[in-house]
Amino acid sequence: MASRHNARQIALQTLYELDFNNQFGGDHKVVLEKNVKNFEKEIKEPEFLEGIVKGVLEHQKEIDQIVSKVATEWPVDKINLVDRNVLRIGLFELLWGKPGEVPPKVAINEAIELAKEFSGEASGKFVNGVLGTVFREAQGLEKKE
Repeated sequence: MASRHNARQIALQTLYELDFNNQFGGDHKVVLEKNVKNFEKEIKEPEFLEGIVKGVLEHQKEIDQIVSKVATEWPVDKINLVDRNVLRIGLFELLWGKPGEVPPKVAINEAIELAKEFSGEASGKFVNGVLGTVFREAQGLEKKE
């Protein structure tokens, strides 16, 4: 759904800006509104966009800990800003998104596409590796329960 892809693009741009300016604890709504207006993307589900940004900000520390455990060669603060925030979006959707709203494979594929679009081919592979590992581990835990 193109509208959700557009929402993820704006979420990424908003999170990137907040991260770049060390404002993760600040008010995200001003930045989000500015980005929606500036990028003039069609957003049919503004609550979906708001949910991603707000969810990533709420779970950022947990998400970063997961990235640290999975990507042991890459400290979170050394991962480039785009890739770091793409991973945050993907992990939020995988682990904290509303059940049934976004299938795990869609969340992973969307994150890969964002990485390729805004960062590069190698970034897509990196994001795929991290999210794929988390997804497989989460599935393994669910099967054991």
